[in-house]
Amino acid sequence: MLGYFGPAGTFTHQALLSVSTDEARPFGTVAQALDAVRAGEVSAALVPIENSVEGGVSATLDNLAAGDRLMIIREVLLPVQFGLYARPGTSLADVRQILTHPHAYNQTRDWVAANCPCAHVTEGGSTAAAAADVANPGSRHDAAICAAVAGDLYGLESLASGIADNEAAVTRFVLVARQGPPTERTGADKTTLVAYMREDHPGALQEILDQFTMRGVNLSRIESRPTKTTLGNYCFSIDAEGHLLDSRMAEALMGLHRVCKKVVFLGSYARADRVKPRVPAGCTDADHEAAASWLETLRATGKDD
Repeated sequence: MLGYFGPAGTFTHQALLSVSTDEARPFGTVAQALDAVRAGEVSAALVPIENSVEGGVSATLDNLAAGDRLMIIREVLLPVQFGLYARPGTSLADVRQILTHPHAYNQTRDWVAANCPCAHVTEGGSTAAAAADVANPGSRHDAAICAAVAGDLYGLESLASGIADNEAAVTRFVLVARQGPPTERTGADKTTLVAYMREDHPGALQEILDQFTMRGVNLSRIESRPTKTTLGNYCFSIDAEGHLLDSRMAEALMGLHRVCKKVVFLGSYARADRVKPRVPAGCTDADHEAAASWLETLRATGKDD
């Protein structure tokens, strides 16, 4: 059984349905979902890790970096398509009280101001909980801003769809399982890791970045996160283009292991968008193999040709 950051009717639930339609178990927090994987209660759990508008999801980033090791085995990209949903018989002109999650309101604020200028917006625990509240005939709220899956789940009618102010907004989710061998290399992969500085000194971050730069590995995300030890002590959560089995990525990880206090490997897995990285000349597997062969010949014969 899979788990996910719930409740039912959230965007995480909607993303999970694109992976599996089997019965799945919702959890109240990201930490609870990931701890259930660690405990063997579920085989894997889907949690949000990044949003193109809000940035990284700190609860996921921090939980993956700490505790018993887990591994990302898949990612899912879901366009953030909010809608305004209400009890049957409600019109847009009737809406005076709207309930939603703070992030949802942040991403629909302009639409609400333009289309429901007289409405008061209350921020709650989740978009799914907002839909559940509005479905209650006794609710003081007239409508909820939520995902389509929540509106359908609670029998609400759509008053408006596609109301996000940023139509290109996307949330990235990851399917996390217990630690094991990385998934197969596809040629369009991503590697996630956390790098801890050996010590805080000028150029410490540059040392980490250099391990990727000189090997032609592009980073698609890097965020500093507090280590929760002392003020000003940070680690770096990183997504890099490539797979552990790529020679350039393997050398970058070995370089990190040399310069960092600790490196937490969180998985190599297929990119959801299937975009292949642009590998600079001199950084392909074939280039690495040719260089290794040249060095072996040099060591054996002293000849460099």
